[in-house]
Amino acid sequence: MNKQMIDLVREYVTYKRKLGFKITIEAGMLMNFARFADSIAHTGPLTTELMLRWAQLPEKATQLYRARRLEVVRCFAKYRLLFDLRTEIPHRLLLGKAHRRRTPNIYTESDIVALMQGSRSLSPENRLRSYTMATIFGLLSCTGLRISEALNLERSDFDCGQGILTIRMTKFRKTRLVPLHQSAIKELVKYEKIRDQLVTKPKSNAFFLSSFGKRITPAMARYAFHSVETTINHKIQHGQYAPRLHDFRHAFACRRIKAWYEKGLDVDKVILSLSTYLGHAKVTDTYWYITATPELLQIAATRFQPLPNDKGGEQ
Repeated sequence: MNKQMIDLVREYVTYKRKLGFKITIEAGMLMNFARFADSIAHTGPLTTELMLRWAQLPEKATQLYRARRLEVVRCFAKYRLLFDLRTEIPHRLLLGKAHRRRTPNIYTESDIVALMQGSRSLSPENRLRSYTMATIFGLLSCTGLRISEALNLERSDFDCGQGILTIRMTKFRKTRLVPLHQSAIKELVKYEKIRDQLVTKPKSNAFFLSSFGKRITPAMARYAFHSVETTINHKIQHGQYAPRLHDFRHAFACRRIKAWYEKGLDVDKVILSLSTYLGHAKVTDTYWYITATPELLQIAATRFQPLPNDKGGEQ
């Protein structure tokens, strides 16, 4: 007896989670696909026509979102092929690209200073919230941490003696050590003292706390960031998209690569260290930063200018 699609999807989701994948959003999309397939009484193997029909269902959805839906169900189809050789695998670009890099906002030093100073005025002033947000923004700017990594820090993850942060179970379920500059160590130690003075009975072992002694959530951090960004006198120059917390990470990486170029270093030889520091799964993800801004792209392009040969031509 053929299983319903929803049972096959549940098997796949369980399999992926046993491998260590969170697969939260994808699981929800696949369950939606399964309900669709079962609602039309689909039987037999997965077909390109079925997957394409479901992927294009949202009438007002963008082409990028439809391509993303197809990508998710395509991964499921590759899994089903192991059990049913009649399964069809649609071409990955059938609906176009499923991912597009956002043009990052690269914060200048004055942007970062303004954001940190603006955080001091967050209500209620001179309470833990203002100190917490200013320190978080400063840490993101000087380390390139993901906001989730900063907010997941426990007190024991900061070794002030060694000047190292332990980033545990990150986006790709890896743990890494992040060495800090002496100035960053000093600010984190200062924050610890203020935090412990203002919150004597914390309700969490998190490094960054709210005024109520609880862990700062991503929503709280985003709200504080946008509150400051829209009120500071020195307005951040918007790129194609509105500024985000994640742009601290982009700015950090671009500044580091630019500094290497200015020092005359061979970026190909040192970029792996940046990739490791940022916790990228692949060094190719780090190479993207070379083309992230027109300035870096121009610098990189000069490295590939053709050299004249002995006859006055180009090699």
